[in-house]
Amino acid sequence: MRIGIDARLWNETGVGRYIRNLIDELQVIDKKNDYVLFVSKGIKNQELRIKENWQVVETDIHWHTFEEQFRFPQILEKENLDLVHFPYFSVPIFYNRPFIITIHDLIINHYPTGKASTLPFSLYYFKLLGYKYVIKQAAQKAKKVLTVSHATKQEIVQHLGVSSNKVLVTYEGVEDKIKKKAEFEVRKLPFEKEKYFLYVGNAYPHKNLEKLIDGYALVSKDYPNVKLVFVGKKNYFYERLAQKVTDMELEKNIIFMGSVTDEELTSLYHHAEALILPSLMEGFGLPGLEAMQSGCLVLASAIPSLKEIYGDAAVYFDPLAIDTVHVTIREVLENKKKFQIYVEKGKRHVLIFSWRKMAEETLKIYESCFSIRSDK
Repeated sequence: MRIGIDARLWNETGVGRYIRNLIDELQVIDKKNDYVLFVSKGIKNQELRIKENWQVVETDIHWHTFEEQFRFPQILEKENLDLVHFPYFSVPIFYNRPFIITIHDLIINHYPTGKASTLPFSLYYFKLLGYKYVIKQAAQKAKKVLTVSHATKQEIVQHLGVSSNKVLVTYEGVEDKIKKKAEFEVRKLPFEKEKYFLYVGNAYPHKNLEKLIDGYALVSKDYPNVKLVFVGKKNYFYERLAQKVTDMELEKNIIFMGSVTDEELTSLYHHAEALILPSLMEGFGLPGLEAMQSGCLVLASAIPSLKEIYGDAAVYFDPLAIDTVHVTIREVLENKKKFQIYVEKGKRHVLIFSWRKMAEETLKIYESCFSIRSDK
């Protein structure tokens, strides 16, 4: 079988991590099928670590563009592929050969990010409608739809008109470099010797970070030396959050670190009082599993996807109530030993999640799609 994988988002966070780990594991477990990777120009073969049965095709076509819809299908057609895997919802709807798609979440359906767009609102709204049309068409045309949690599967079935039997859940894993226990101290930072709570991720509206700051502000009145640390790529939404912190005169208490290395992130997890995830919606929630690997307590919003992924290894709170955020942080500060049981459960719980297992399940789906075609 000749399988294409759209790896144009290789260097992105989130989906990029999914793509990198899927390809790394497939190269280990599958010596039988041939693969063609479609990558953005500039990605080096040494980054991809290509094996004998793998081929790379470079393209300058960006996702979410008209070129993706009209030129990319032509590039795909040239490779005579039995199956293509689009690991993101940006799919050329005019591609008519067999494909599968991974939908990580439907957050954009519920929490649009138009305020960060440089486009006039009318144009952004038109673009948003385009996104929704593409993802619905892709899901309906795909041979199979992969997703990362049962909570997201329900969303897909409900909002995209796809049969439940067509949607398959393949849980993500945790990278080895995150698994390793930190054997070093946090690099020199303003909060080096102080207690801190940690948030890891972007600052999009569904992350509910304004509520987190409001809840933390109540705690900081009694614990002024306890910091709140944000890790995530700086953008419009982080800038807006920083302005809120300035307006509240909390600049000395709340630290925005921007992007960090994997080693720094592991260390930050290891030394934090807890990781806090106040999201209103998530597809999977990888930072919580990374934290558990590093022996970090996880405080998470009581939403279906996070409760599914973290099970009884996290402490949950109502993300819409400032008081519950405030009370949960305060309880950890006043009696952290009480929560040690969750840390121990987390170390065991995270062993369930494996990129190798995800790749093996994905490979079976590839082969099942080909077998259905061959039987016709």
